[in-house]
Amino acid sequence: MRKGFQNFTVASLLGLYFACSPLVAKETAAPVASVSIASLPTPVSKTYQLVLQGGPFPFEKDGTVFFNRERLLPIKQRGYYREYTVIMNGNFSNRGTHRLVCGGPATRPDGCYYTKDHYASFKRIEP
Repeated sequence: MRKGFQNFTVASLLGLYFACSPLVAKETAAPVASVSIASLPTPVSKTYQLVLQGGPFPFEKDGTVFFNRERLLPIKQRGYYREYTVIMNGNFSNRGTHRLVCGGPATRPDGCYYTKDHYASFKRIEP
């Protein structure tokens, strides 16, 4: 065996191959259904308007980077998406599960997505 490869087993080399393989890696997101902003609950449109005007936002975490780990949104460079809390039923005691995730420039996003189930599913907002 060539020097430097003696510590690798066939299984570890196969694992490395499959971890880097484009056949295994999920490179593209599934299509996301669209919904009009008017058809969403009022708190969603209020949060959407806050995003467009640059705040102020009720939680410190609002406006921070959303990493798209679930890969349900279109794949973009790190830092492209930001997340915002949607306050449902006037509940300011915790952030709940409703969020807007917007991509692109802060007050002129390329697109925003709504999730009511804490990133398990998304709908693209059509203004």
